[in-house]
Amino acid sequence: MRLNRVVITGRGAVSPYGIGVPALLESCWAGKSAVRVMEEWRRIRGLGSFLAAPVPPFDPKEHLPRTARRNMGDMALYAAIATREAINDSGLSSEMLASGTVGIAFGSTTGSPAEYDRLYNEYLAGQSIEHVKSGMFFKIMGHSCAANVMTALGIQGEQWAPSSACTSSAQAIGLGYLLIRQGRQKAVICGGADEVHHTVTMVFDILGAASRQNDTPTRSPRPFDTARDGVVCGAGSGVLLLEDLESALARDAHIYGEITGFGHVGDPGHIANPNGTAMAAAMTAALEESGIDADRIDYVNAHATGTEQGDRAEAEAIFSILGTRPPVSSLKGLFGHTLGASGALESILTLEMMQRNEALPTCHLDRVEPDCPDINLIREVTPGRYDTVMKNNFALGGVNVALIYRKWSGT
Repeated sequence: MRLNRVVITGRGAVSPYGIGVPALLESCWAGKSAVRVMEEWRRIRGLGSFLAAPVPPFDPKEHLPRTARRNMGDMALYAAIATREAINDSGLSSEMLASGTVGIAFGSTTGSPAEYDRLYNEYLAGQSIEHVKSGMFFKIMGHSCAANVMTALGIQGEQWAPSSACTSSAQAIGLGYLLIRQGRQKAVICGGADEVHHTVTMVFDILGAASRQNDTPTRSPRPFDTARDGVVCGAGSGVLLLEDLESALARDAHIYGEITGFGHVGDPGHIANPNGTAMAAAMTAALEESGIDADRIDYVNAHATGTEQGDRAEAEAIFSILGTRPPVSSLKGLFGHTLGASGALESILTLEMMQRNEALPTCHLDRVEPDCPDINLIREVTPGRYDTVMKNNFALGGVNVALIYRKWSGT
């Protein structure tokens, strides 16, 4: 069976820096933190973390008509805006979107947490659903982002909605890659979205995995650092438009890079504890599918969220497969952990690093945790030739994903 080559021809973003890829790139290259204290959370008894990186306020009416917005929670709204940017960037026509040859793979941790909160508050207040509107379900269903984006933008291909928390959009990118590689679709809109909400941060706080550096919000999270104390949740949506190489060349589309490998490994050992062996297996699988040796990797974009166990396990995995040579960094010190959006938003930045020949550093990395293996953690923007890179994402529940991106050279 002939397998198609898969390239990236469009990018879209809604991030803690605002709407659009340019805002994301400009802020990250400036080293700007998007983390702040959510003062309104202090009223919640027992919650110890008040940190988050929310999307700045904007007027939804300026971006989508009411008919599209009425069934959307915030995360679906972010998804639709980011997807439209990616489509416009790629130059795909409305005719192609409606042809059935363009699909969508779009994930999130859950449906809209803000809408869940509203629903249950209305119900519990009077044990009544009299005031619950019918559109509520479409905001809280697990595939809210995928379904709403398809409806709003007229996409008639396959619809997939991976929901695996922190790996949702990384899984979506891998799934889109497989769909195109096997010829099921010519293009797939791949991404993820999530919202900032106290119930989301609450989950990590209960697990003892949320940062409580409330007095110094712009100094947290701190991946790989001795002072790290956990996750800071962020919000937004990242989108990559993946396309069959022949289709992209026929359209004379701009190509941001090529996906050459997708490693996807489950870990049944523990539902919450990260496993360096499984992480390493995902990285190895991605390398094998790419048909390259480990010494071809020029940079690793780590998942590292700022938790003690997770950072150490990933560092051990990277060291075991790639040693001390390639530069490694995590982007979560800049804008927190955007959960279902993280794989796609961080991939946009990783692809940009390849174009600029500059690798972004891990922010707030003052002193590397002594228990982490001696991998090449960078602390400043690092010039270099980044032709082939690895992107890692891992999630609670034993999900381990590694992607290999290659710079497009025209062949």
